[in-house]
Amino acid sequence: MDPDADSDMRTNPFLAASGLPYQLPPFASIRESDYGPALELGMAAQLAEIAALTGVLEEPSYDNTVLALERSGQVLRRVLRVFHNQAAADTTPGVQAVQAEFGPRLAAHEDAIHLDAALFARVRAVYQDRGLRERGPGRGGKLGESEGAGVHGGEGGRGGDTVAGARLVERYYTDFVRAGALLDAAAQDRLRELNGELARLATEFERNLFEDTRARAVVLESAAELEGLSDDAVSAAASNAAAHGLAGKYLLSLQLPSNQQLLASLARRSVRQRLYEASVGRGSVLNRTLVVRIAQLRAERAALLGYPSHAAYVVADQTAGSVSAVESLLRQLVAPAVANARREAAALRAAFAADGFAAEEFAPWDWQFYAEKVRKAEFDVDASDLRPYFELERVLRDGVFFAARRIYGLRFEERTDLAAYHADARVFEVFEEDGTPLGLFVGDFYARASKRGGAWMNALVPRSGLFDTDPVVVNNLNLAKPAGGEPTLLTFDEVRTLFHEFGHALHGLFTDVYAPRLAEVPTDFVEYPSQVNEMWMIWPEVLGNYAKHYQTGESIPPELVARMQASARFGQGFKTVEYLGAALLDWAWHTIPAGADPGDAPEFEARALADAGIAFPEIPPRYRSTYFAHAFQFGYAAGYYSYIWSEVLDAETVDWFKENGGMLRENGERFRRVLLSRGSSVDPMQAFRELRGREPRIDGLVRRRGLEG
Repeated sequence: MDPDADSDMRTNPFLAASGLPYQLPPFASIRESDYGPALELGMAAQLAEIAALTGVLEEPSYDNTVLALERSGQVLRRVLRVFHNQAAADTTPGVQAVQAEFGPRLAAHEDAIHLDAALFARVRAVYQDRGLRERGPGRGGKLGESEGAGVHGGEGGRGGDTVAGARLVERYYTDFVRAGALLDAAAQDRLRELNGELARLATEFERNLFEDTRARAVVLESAAELEGLSDDAVSAAASNAAAHGLAGKYLLSLQLPSNQQLLASLARRSVRQRLYEASVGRGSVLNRTLVVRIAQLRAERAALLGYPSHAAYVVADQTAGSVSAVESLLRQLVAPAVANARREAAALRAAFAADGFAAEEFAPWDWQFYAEKVRKAEFDVDASDLRPYFELERVLRDGVFFAARRIYGLRFEERTDLAAYHADARVFEVFEEDGTPLGLFVGDFYARASKRGGAWMNALVPRSGLFDTDPVVVNNLNLAKPAGGEPTLLTFDEVRTLFHEFGHALHGLFTDVYAPRLAEVPTDFVEYPSQVNEMWMIWPEVLGNYAKHYQTGESIPPELVARMQASARFGQGFKTVEYLGAALLDWAWHTIPAGADPGDAPEFEARALADAGIAFPEIPPRYRSTYFAHAFQFGYAAGYYSYIWSEVLDAETVDWFKENGGMLRENGERFRRVLLSRGSSVDPMQAFRELRGREPRIDGLVRRRGLEG
């Protein structure tokens, strides 16, 4: 290494833990050029730590093998958490270049660990100790030795807790087996090739989607073309155009799902059609062959690991447990959802015809616009009437934070002295009811050209007893940023998204385990706490506190609330069909067997939807294949069913809160203690049963979505 490079490494901000409060990454000191060298060093350092671990002469034990493995790779994890956050929330060509270079190399690094025969032999030796579950802390040198016996908070936080320790050992053993540790040398070589190629293709899919989403944004020449939008929405479109170098024009950027929210308001049918077709056309050129290749490689990898399909491989490690369990849930919802959607479609076509159009000309880009017309006619509720009562700052402080204070006793103070990774991102310190510091919450709410679509939560610093760290969590949304000085008014769905993502943030803030690996929960469980948090957005005490007119300060009229609640089921047919379309499409791609040729992506998609009975010409899947980031970019491949699976638990938990008095501190404490704090230190479904007192039932979900028929 040349002297200048050596000097750069000594000043690299990722090499040591941050000295800022809660180890908030020192964003002001992080340069794009720091990522590559830090990733290089992080991988090398972890492999050296693994080599030292496997070189230990003592008999494998919980401390010298499992906890030593858990301690390894801190520099790498530190840089990856920050890098992945920037890649999603504020990417650049330089960041994308690092992704392209290091994606396959990081996959190879994971393989180097999981396919290390000496390391796996030690993990398996600890796992095969048949006295593991019976021995208490500190006995036999397996669980609860000195370094593993510290206590850090909740039930899942005791390093010497026999159950939590056994869960950690089992988790690591399972990770290694699922990563191919039991395969022979030839199969492991092929597995390495597959993982590297899949990492490369996922990065290519992401880059294509990001660029095509920007390129297909709809440019309009005059405000007249935006007829139907509110003044602030028109202003936001003008501001968006100016930010993209199109001053004097109006730009409608695309959101991640197929149906764009503005379709509900745009009065000009030709503009709606342009927006819709831009949305569903994303990735149709460059990602068309990629999705086929990704699905084929995943199927081959699953077969190599002993599974009939990628879906079978994925679900074996989820709470659902089996392919048949997932398919049973999805299939029993299809017929009532489609029937519900057909009833809705009939009402919308009638309204469409009343405007002088031929009913058979009704198209997907008309659905949301006429749904709002019918909703207004039947329930006297207009989405535009609600937005003045949903101003972002008030929703955040007097809604989201207020609910967290009432349920969990939390207090939030904005820390303007702490810099986040972007000027739009704000940092809040979170305190317990007694004033004890809990962690940091970063809110990054606005869309920008450098941010991918959608909404998500991630952790910049996870809570850990092993490393004595408290959490730093981030929520990202993609709200249209208004012109300077104007309010940010939200739609009802955007309010829901804000509460939903904050539910993820609460899960991250409350998870209290000793070993970071046990902070992770199955994908089909992770959406559950966030969906539960949505209930508070319409809880009377919460809604009455934040839903105030941004100009007059008047509370939302009670009759408007009543009409809003009465109309809540309207549109559930559409929402359920578009969701099931995406879930079943994801499932179809990932149940193909190894060696199968799915054919052309659009043709496969059409067959899959028809075979599932969910093909509905006016309702596209929430995501089509070529821009289905959950399935081909994020970690939801064969896992998009998770949202409806988690909603079963969510509906049950909403009923539990109501049956036990609703918004009471004791209810919040029990939900936090029994479920939110424990991660995977106990079986997540066991935690649910402990909370609810029984197995989950589907009844609440069916009622909520109006699927009783």
